[in-house]
Amino acid sequence: MIFTPHAYQQHCIEKIQEIKKIGLFLDMGLGKTVTTLTAIKDLKYNRFQVRKVLVIAPKKVAEGTWTKEKDKWDHTKMLRVSPVLGSLSKRIRALNTPADIYIINRENVVWLVDYYRNAWPFDMVVVDESSSFKSHTAKRFKALASMGGHIDRLVELTGTPSPNGLNDLWSQVFLLDGGERLGKKYTQFRERYFDPGDRGNNVIYNYKVKPGSEGSILEKISDICISMKSEDYLQLPDVTYNQIPVILDPKSSKAYYDLEAKMVLALPEAEEEISVTSAAALSNKLLQLANGALYDEDHNVHEIHNCKIEAFMELIESLQGKPALVFYNYQHDRDRILKALKDSGLRVRELKTTQDEDDWNNREIDILLTHPASSAYGLNLQQGGNHVIWFGLNWNYELYTQANKRLHRQGQTEKVIIHHLVCSGTRDEDVMQALERKDDVQNWVMESLKARIRRIKGDN
Repeated sequence: MIFTPHAYQQHCIEKIQEIKKIGLFLDMGLGKTVTTLTAIKDLKYNRFQVRKVLVIAPKKVAEGTWTKEKDKWDHTKMLRVSPVLGSLSKRIRALNTPADIYIINRENVVWLVDYYRNAWPFDMVVVDESSSFKSHTAKRFKALASMGGHIDRLVELTGTPSPNGLNDLWSQVFLLDGGERLGKKYTQFRERYFDPGDRGNNVIYNYKVKPGSEGSILEKISDICISMKSEDYLQLPDVTYNQIPVILDPKSSKAYYDLEAKMVLALPEAEEEISVTSAAALSNKLLQLANGALYDEDHNVHEIHNCKIEAFMELIESLQGKPALVFYNYQHDRDRILKALKDSGLRVRELKTTQDEDDWNNREIDILLTHPASSAYGLNLQQGGNHVIWFGLNWNYELYTQANKRLHRQGQTEKVIIHHLVCSGTRDEDVMQALERKDDVQNWVMESLKARIRRIKGDN
């Protein structure tokens, strides 16, 4: 296929060539991969400015997306790609295979840096989904940052550079400029642009942006970061968000609320000083309960109700054979969904390999089941259908938006409908509100949980 870049893609290609270390904060569906591949090919074979390129990506993306994309276009087919994946011996063999681009999953960055040490051979590095390097305390960030002096060119790609707030930007920008724009240390950045937020037991849970800081931060990085939204450049079909309330029957409702009350009342902390750890653990249990089953301490599954499974099957029936991409939250969700679909006559598949991706896009799968953490990034699934179903929700706004964009992206020809199964009166409703708010999710987790605790303690 002949690649004719859109004007914004040509602009990004030229900027990659012009600016040695650059962040492309492009919305999902704007063609980040082909844009970067085009720049790489030109830098290596026309300008002779690059020798060896390393691409760091989420595992699923590393396994197939880059290779598929370069094979798709006439001008990039000639690029040689070596996936550095699998066992230790396979990774070492891949590194010693002559290629233009070496692709590794982000979990192996620390190993790669340790493997080469001062003999680092990659003069150009592409970090696909750079938001996975947003933590300044993560080993992968520290490892890559230590190689900054050996890396001549760096390209960061993401559609969500600051999913949890502007504090996520520091480490990503540090990889580009070594701290020149936002400070050499994260603490300096935080003190300059943020004020302490919620506190408890002498612990600061979060920080809030100082008035006017957002514009100041973005202005400082505007010369090395390009930000584009898909709605400004693409004519995508509409997307509709559909909430389906799941009503618990009296028996299931009593089982849910009895267990919820026991767990809340068992908390040792006072309601206003509940720890983040306890809040996360309790929220996790309540979300499991809303979905219909619960893990005990030995990881055994106890089914509490089938209400959400029944609603899911009714939704599948109402689609009248139209394919659906289904996101689950827990392994017991997956097992119960597969059991419910066993005799449905539908072609059901778990998304595990690139073959599954191809079969879905060829309309050979009716129900494609996956966890958002393993398939939210990079996969192109828009040709296989236009219905997304969230069986179970989670608090991660970045995963949520990225997962939805698997279908709502360039090449989609139908209106995308995103269905949410929301169990009424449960923690599901709190998560749905947090995702709709799109801001300070961590704070909303705490506040909504405190409200639920107060209600339950008031009833007892």
